[in-house]
Formats: sequence, C-alpha cells, structure tokens
Amino acid sequence: MAGRNEETLKDLSLLGNQNTKYLYKYSPDVLESIDNLHSGRDYFVKFNCPEFTSLCPQTGQPDFATIYISYIPDKKIVESKSLKLYLFSFRNHGDFHEDCVNIIMNDLIKLLDPRYIEVWGKFTPRGGLSIDPYCNYGKTGTKFEQMAEHRLMNHDMYPEKVDNR
Repeated sequence: MAGRNEETLKDLSLLGNQNTKYLYKYSPDVLESIDNLHSGRDYFVKFNCPEFTSLCPQTGQPDFATIYISYIPDKKIVESKSLKLYLFSFRNHGDFHEDCVNIIMNDLIKLLDPRYIEVWGKFTPRGGLSIDPYCNYGKTGTKFEQMAEHRLMNHDMYPEKVDNR
C-alpha cells in the first residue's frame, strides 16, 4: 500500500494548516464563541476530549484524562476548533485535576454565559489511584440554578461504566 502524499491530502484544510497555532501554555484567549441561532430553545451541547493532558504541579509528570463538557447555551456557543486548541494549551500547564476542571468551567462561563454547564474529568490512574473531579454551574435566579444543585447532589449515585482506562 502506498503512503500518503500531497495528492491524497489535498482536500484537507485544517490538518497541517500553517496558520494554526498550537499553544503549549495555558491560553484562555484562544477561545472563540459564535451566536447561538437557537437561543429560544433549551438543548445540550456535549464535548468529549479523550486526549487531554496536563502536568502535575509538584512533579511535572503528565496527567492524562478524558474531559467531558456539557452545557446548555444561552446567546453564544463555543467554536469547536478554538475549544480544541484551548484544551491542548493545558499540555504543559501544571495544576491539580480538580483545578483543571474548574478552570475549564470558569473560562467557558466567562466566554459564553451559558444557562447551565458541567465539566467532568476522568483522569487515568497514577500510583493506583484515579481522580474524577466534577463541577457544574446553573445561571443564578433561573431553573438552571436548581438543576445544577440537583445534578451535583445526585452526580455519582449510579456510577457509570468507566471505559477510558
């Protein structure tokens, strides 16, 4: 079987794009949003990032996780390539697992002002222990505030099948 060459890759517009900057330092400024054309309806947008990496702030060793982001947008939605580049920017960022998921959620709240959002990190074990932090937020004074409270209080009552490790 012949290898890939310019002819077989000619229709790809993003892969190898010289204008794409992969940032190796935590960079929330890379996040971009676009208008939500369906703001009159409640609906979830879900992202799964099975190749998330960050660094232990003490040892510098890499931590690997699947990051799950679910949100109900209001006026804005996140542009997915910018989200990918943002999550990639954690590659050399040193923080604890709990900090990473809260930082991600806070940055998306600042960018989008969503009705509801939750971020769940399922980190692969190191030293025989896995850490799976979960955080959420519902817009104050709305039904989503109560939704956030309910989902948090019932978050792990029925542990799911874990298949990312």
